[in-house]
Amino acid sequence: MRMCTGCGEMKPKKELVRVVKAPEKTDEAGNPLPPEISLDLTGKKPGRGAYLCRNPECLKKARKARRLEKAFSCKIEDSVYDRMEEEIGPDGG
Repeated sequence: MRMCTGCGEMKPKKELVRVVKAPEKTDEAGNPLPPEISLDLTGKKPGRGAYLCRNPECLKKARKARRLEKAFSCKIEDSVYDRMEEEIGPDGG
């Protein structure tokens, strides 16, 4: 069982979609790159994970309350949220 970051309900892992923050990367000069945050539809990507229902409303709730930013301890750009909304789709993917 995992908790949805949007609505806070406990659900089986298979009913949720994982959002993952990839491990930190650096450029050639050794400077840290911005974190890569994406949907993990397979559940196998490496990195820190948080879970959302496949409901677009849960993503909107998590975005409004900045719950994913708190879970990953980093700023998430609007373009990342927009891409996740497209991937989940209006009907929940």
